[in-house]
Amino acid sequence: MDRSERLDRRINLRDLRVLMAVADTGSMAKAAARLGISHPAVSKTISELEGALAARLLDRSPQGAELTPSGEVLLRCGVNIFDELRQGYRSLEHLSDPNSGEVRLGCTDIILHSLASTVIRKFSAKHPGVQLEVKLANPGEHHLRELRERKIDLLITRATGELAADDLRSELLFDEPFVFVVGAESEFARKRRVTLNDIIRCKWVLPPRDSSPGTLIDGVFRAAGFQSPVAAVKTISIELTASLVASGEFVGILPVSVARLKASQASLRVLPVKSMGPRISAAIVSVKHRTLGPAVEAFADCVRNVVNASSLR
Repeated sequence: MDRSERLDRRINLRDLRVLMAVADTGSMAKAAARLGISHPAVSKTISELEGALAARLLDRSPQGAELTPSGEVLLRCGVNIFDELRQGYRSLEHLSDPNSGEVRLGCTDIILHSLASTVIRKFSAKHPGVQLEVKLANPGEHHLRELRERKIDLLITRATGELAADDLRSELLFDEPFVFVVGAESEFARKRRVTLNDIIRCKWVLPPRDSSPGTLIDGVFRAAGFQSPVAAVKTISIELTASLVASGEFVGILPVSVARLKASQASLRVLPVKSMGPRISAAIVSVKHRTLGPAVEAFADCVRNVVNASSLR
């Protein structure tokens, strides 16, 4: 019997559940309380796991217990195993009731205020029994960690180099230009001909320059031969940007799909100013080698269908 077969006999799901509880609570005592077992039982389980693996899994101290690098590896295995079991259970549910399941979606503010609403309406109409949980995810490593930890099933976000990681599957959905927007009552909204030079000295609401969208927008101004204006208001909030621009006091810049949606909702007007330079792209992201439930696969197909039927590509 080789070592892997011995480990199969000595490590079970209960052991992994105990380790996951200790990692989550940071304490053997708290893990015992959560699991409804005794503190000595938790300590014995961890000791037996360490013996079976010939590796220390936890650093113990009066402040609690912290995973070692070996513990982190085994924890990831446990998370993956229980996630696959959950996905298998969802597939079994789907066999008995095709109109069932759950989709946990993460998306950035820009996606939430453009593509997401259309996809969710179409998907819910076709699959009324599927539960949708939508989380607003700020661009960056945090939402990728939620994906890797199986806290969300799919992520729709701006395509970046971060998505090229070996453990992620990234599918480009579309890329689109930025457009300049003003309020419907702005003096520029009534003009047939407007140049960037006409509006560059206006009051601007823009993302911070050190943010992901801010970097792209800075590139748009530079491509047109201008320095980015000093923003009167700096924000990455689409809602706040649309509200301030609609007041007629500010000028803004938005992805074209967001501008079209907000034009009908918040009395915005897209200016006839050609945007050059960087475009903004979106991707749908999942974890490689992870089984996705039927409802999640159906949702991903709905996203693709909406994009293909639109003018985003």
